[in-house]
Amino acid sequence: MSAPAQLQKGLKQRHLTMIAIGGVIGAGLFVGSGVVINQTGPAAFLSYLVTGVLIILVMRMLGEMATANPSTGSFSDYSRRALGGWAGFSVAWLYWYFWVIVVGFEAVAGAEILRYWIDVPLWLMSLVLMVLMTATNLVSVGSYGEFEYWFAGIKVFAIIVFLVLGTLFVVGLWPDKDFDVSLMTSQGGFVPNGVGAIFSSIVVVVFSMVGAEIATIAAAESSDPERAIARATQSVILRVATFFVGSMILLVLIVPWDDNALGSSPYVAAFSEMGIPYADHIMNAVVLTAVLSCLNSGLYTASRMIFVLAARKEAPAVLVSTNRRGVPVWAILFSTVIGFLSVIAAYVSPDTVFLFLLNSSGAVILFVYLLIAISQLVLRRRTPDEQLVVRMWLFPALTIVAIAGILAILVQMALSSDTRSQLLLSLLSWAVVVDLYLVTRARGGSVSPDELSEQPASTGGQR
Repeated sequence: MSAPAQLQKGLKQRHLTMIAIGGVIGAGLFVGSGVVINQTGPAAFLSYLVTGVLIILVMRMLGEMATANPSTGSFSDYSRRALGGWAGFSVAWLYWYFWVIVVGFEAVAGAEILRYWIDVPLWLMSLVLMVLMTATNLVSVGSYGEFEYWFAGIKVFAIIVFLVLGTLFVVGLWPDKDFDVSLMTSQGGFVPNGVGAIFSSIVVVVFSMVGAEIATIAAAESSDPERAIARATQSVILRVATFFVGSMILLVLIVPWDDNALGSSPYVAAFSEMGIPYADHIMNAVVLTAVLSCLNSGLYTASRMIFVLAARKEAPAVLVSTNRRGVPVWAILFSTVIGFLSVIAAYVSPDTVFLFLLNSSGAVILFVYLLIAISQLVLRRRTPDEQLVVRMWLFPALTIVAIAGILAILVQMALSSDTRSQLLLSLLSWAVVVDLYLVTRARGGSVSPDELSEQPASTGGQR
């Protein structure tokens, strides 16, 4: 292989648009939102609104840095430039770890959904899904983009259908139904479990919104990274407002917040309340596409992060090689192995090993977001005005607000007995990563911020 290996610019604008739109819609919205509503009450949409604002701010910061310097390394390279090698190493490895665990988790979740229709052992169906998604990523980046385009399209279409039908139902433009918004206050009030529940639920909500940042990584494999990143980061506002906040408002107006049916599948409960036949089958199919989309994107994202780590001399050199189609085959297979091991752990030891893996990656994404925000605070002051295609609003005030918000969520996790173990194990994961950096650096590996600035701006390129 010639060095440096280059990724194929095989993603089209329509792929990136749908990756950006669908990236924040996962199984967490279709299933996990019911738990949030049960815990918070009708005010649950405020939890999504506050979290959405935080995600929007992080995406805006990413947009500013990424348009100034598009890179497959994305936020790991920005952290390296802003804070030093340890930060870039930490962001890349933590983000990789988060997504490979997600890949295993989503494979198990997808298998559980398929067992609704097919009586097959869970481990076998999980492995089948892993093999299918691995094959999709191995063919070409274009096949990943095409798969994600259609599966994200199904998710988006399902949410839009729900928003339209739900609105008609609530405003009274539905058979035998009058205008009725009484459920917002009639079942014990707007905040039946207290205002604190709005903020404690944010810990759950933030993980259902992870994924918007994938578009900034994928953009490096497109022909016009700056335009793609700018569009992705600017459109996240509308997506959060409509898909998350809008659908949460409709859910609490259609189904009582304390209805147990919400916990298992809120959208099935809402469609059933509206009298739509086969709601369970329809939404199970939609959730399956969301799970497969997340599995597909998780594998793509993890492979690109480990590819960048190898290019920075922080992972085995073989992982930076690409085939003649510009696909980082070994990076994909290496990331897949962890996913396969997670599936095996879910079968052999679901309550110990698999639970440990999930908990040890639970707060990792918040650490990554925190380092992104701090990096933007530093790099903005070093970036010439002419390079700022996308600018962070009200800098530095909103950047500081975002940092404070992320720290507040981490404190909330520490105070809650339900999430404390996730935080502690995730901190342990970070400590292990920092130790690995020190070992890597001592052995002559890793790229310093100065060396990074001497390399090409992007690891992308046409072979």
